[in-house]
Amino acid sequence: MEFTSKPKLWSLSYLNVCLANFLMACSFNLLMPSIPLYITEQMGVAQSKTGIVLASYAIALMFVRPFSGYIVDLYSRKKVLLLAFSCYVLIFLGYFWATTILLFIIVRFLHGITWGLSTVSSSTLAIDVVPTERRAEGIGYYGTFMNVAMAIGPFIAIHIYNSYGFQILLWCAITMGALGIIAVSLIKAPQRPSVERQKLSLDRFFLVKGWPIFLNQLLPCFAWGTIGPFVAQYGKQINIPNAGIFFLFWAGGIIASRVFAGKLVDRGKIHQVNVSAMAIVTIAFFAFATVHNIYAFCISGLFIGIGFGMMFPALQTLYINLAENNQRGTANSTYLIGFDLGLAIGMLLGGFITGYASFETLYLIASGLCMLSIFIYWLSSRIIFEKNRLR
Repeated sequence: MEFTSKPKLWSLSYLNVCLANFLMACSFNLLMPSIPLYITEQMGVAQSKTGIVLASYAIALMFVRPFSGYIVDLYSRKKVLLLAFSCYVLIFLGYFWATTILLFIIVRFLHGITWGLSTVSSSTLAIDVVPTERRAEGIGYYGTFMNVAMAIGPFIAIHIYNSYGFQILLWCAITMGALGIIAVSLIKAPQRPSVERQKLSLDRFFLVKGWPIFLNQLLPCFAWGTIGPFVAQYGKQINIPNAGIFFLFWAGGIIASRVFAGKLVDRGKIHQVNVSAMAIVTIAFFAFATVHNIYAFCISGLFIGIGFGMMFPALQTLYINLAENNQRGTANSTYLIGFDLGLAIGMLLGGFITGYASFETLYLIASGLCMLSIFIYWLSSRIIFEKNRLR
């Protein structure tokens, strides 16, 4: 009996692209919980204005994300990643001179542009260096590096910020980024055939059939947008020591959900997965807003992670199953635009709500919107999807 050995997955190039992704994501997540603390405590910015600063990067993502795929398909992915990643690291220096809220918004916006281009080129390069026979496995491990960074980054960020200050935190982020650039430079990207320049058009970036799902998606994405920027402030207010522990449980929940959610979607349970996920985050956000102790803080984080970890891949699958084979890029782009827009709205309105009401009010609103998304999904999105699905 002959056994066909699988091609090697953990090549030096694949290991470096995963390491670069981890360092890039970790450096980015150092700032997510610390910026609101810094601009309110050190710069004296009103809480109601923090959302403008925070949302500026997500708005930049919305602008650059649709064109990122076009750019990385047209030019060398390694060169695009090196250029975007280098600019991303250099922009960290701008925070040292961002002494006004306007300068902070500009720096954050520029960071969003370079982050968006870096993440798209990095994920595409990862697919290039993974053997075709092990692509799904390789993409899964690549994503796990991002999830681990989501947990570690905010956790250590709050400790560094409280112990050493924002400037030291920035130098840590710059050091991580520089190491990430070195990792990218060591990647041996495969040669690609020259690509003919294609004409830009709307249908390359937005799946029109996905409009109902897109609008539905904005509600839970609003709730997602309230996590990274405001959890540290909320934890501090309710006397949680190092609120960064939330992010360990949150990312742990996301990773745990990958064990079973994808298999259920593959078995045709996509609607059950989406509705269950929306119900889980509804309950978890409600508990997060109303029960103030370390146990509820951590357990809520775990189930918020599980719910979103189930929901987002299932929502993305809805778009893909509505699209023709030559529109899969458009389907992904539509999903990402919905994600970024919901994120931006959550950050922007989250600053106003926490400035004029309270963090509890913000998370109760997030819970209510997630509950509303269940009804909209079952009565509208589900039906429209079944009428128009191609697979």
